[in-house]
Amino acid sequence: MPSPAPSFPARSYAFAPYAPCHNWIAGQWTPAASGETLPVHNPRHAQVIGHVAMSGPADVARAVAAARAAFPGWRDTPLKERVQVLFRLKALMERDIDELAWLVSHENGKVLAEARGDVLKGIECLEFGLSLENMAQGEQLDVSRGINCSITHEPLGVCAGVVPFNFPVMVPLWMLPQALAAGNTFVLKPSEVVPYGAMKLASLLQEAGLPDGVFNTVNGGQPTVEGLVDHPDVKAMGFVGSTRVARLLYARGAALGKRMLCLGGAKNHLLVAPDADPELTASTVVASAYGCAGQRCMAASLMIAIGDIDPIIAAIAALTRKIRLGEDMGPVIHAAALERIHRYIDQAEQMGAKVLVDGRGARGPDGGHWFGPTILDHVRPDMPAGCEEIFGPVLSIVRARTVDEAIAIENASSYGNAASIFTSSGAVARHCIERFEAGMCGINVGVPVPREPFGFGGWNDSLFGQGDLTGYDGFRFWTRPRKVTSRWSLSKDATWMS
Repeated sequence: MPSPAPSFPARSYAFAPYAPCHNWIAGQWTPAASGETLPVHNPRHAQVIGHVAMSGPADVARAVAAARAAFPGWRDTPLKERVQVLFRLKALMERDIDELAWLVSHENGKVLAEARGDVLKGIECLEFGLSLENMAQGEQLDVSRGINCSITHEPLGVCAGVVPFNFPVMVPLWMLPQALAAGNTFVLKPSEVVPYGAMKLASLLQEAGLPDGVFNTVNGGQPTVEGLVDHPDVKAMGFVGSTRVARLLYARGAALGKRMLCLGGAKNHLLVAPDADPELTASTVVASAYGCAGQRCMAASLMIAIGDIDPIIAAIAALTRKIRLGEDMGPVIHAAALERIHRYIDQAEQMGAKVLVDGRGARGPDGGHWFGPTILDHVRPDMPAGCEEIFGPVLSIVRARTVDEAIAIENASSYGNAASIFTSSGAVARHCIERFEAGMCGINVGVPVPREPFGFGGWNDSLFGQGDLTGYDGFRFWTRPRKVTSRWSLSKDATWMS
């Protein structure tokens, strides 16, 4: 058995180097065939913690071949036995939760509480996969005299996933439990910016007893992704990332006849009515806008102020100014993100928005990629800050006179990921929820993420494909139904079917 991934030593924010991140193929740590690597940076310190393999076509082919070879044995393993591996993985993740959380913090920049939340949410997704042994039974019915129809859910074969930098443990576990429990083998392409969470998952899955080749990782950039989607033995792919890439990847895979489910970006809207609870609203909006430094697709990036809610805006600003960099909020992922966020704020200010809280020039500890929480007021929906995904700690406030005007602003967005209404009126809440153009909606909730078993997925330019990626929709995505019609006896009173 190969050596497990080395233990990550850090138990504080102090800088700690880590090991090289190779590909995981057929149960072996495997460098890229070219020998090419890319430095992996700790965003808090802006220092290199290790290097990750940058894979090419030969590496993709090797990973897919390993998954293809492992598929017959894994497919023929009973579902209840497959799920036992996931049970053991859950126990191992709970055993190593401190190490996993510190690893996420160091490679991604999250503060520890957020990093721990990433791991815990991943475990929750895993728990849904465990339930499939009791949920995934086929259906059957005697449809006529002596005639029975039944359905089983069959694995597709080799499947692949491409995941982003913002949740190194959770997002892979949006895909893996359902795909593996269904009997598929899998090739994961982690973000080259944060490859270590997937590296640890590979090691833990082997310790949990997963046969070699059932799960593989292949690290790299755009050529690696294109190699996976183009490979004829990859039958389905899940993707989480930007809308631009999601649209391109969906079109590319669909043109090749592959099953594709690609989650894109977001511009989530929080509508705040004059009757909203001031304390609840202010604290919830701040937590949503600046959690994970705004680097999550469910962040509250645009608030629509309905009527005169200046006291609530003042409370939001006051709480925002109290956020401590390095303790309450981590850095952004890299220097390019700093430049992009700065550009959006400069542009909004030049176009007439008011910078209510200014995060430009903020300095956090340890010399990393810090950007302070920012509020832009009097943003217009046609400004880039009002309609484009900034993916940083910036809350844009648009003013509306009525609820219907606010709904119209939300519906005009090309995205359709999430929307919430803050109000004390059930009638107002229902009026909004029934009209939002968003797949995930909330009432007095800043991050309306559905908890398992409810699936995660938006609408419009936030999702390309059918269904949600998590929950039972995810299981259906990674399987295909086999319908069997059978007769074992001749019926004396036959119908047209028998």
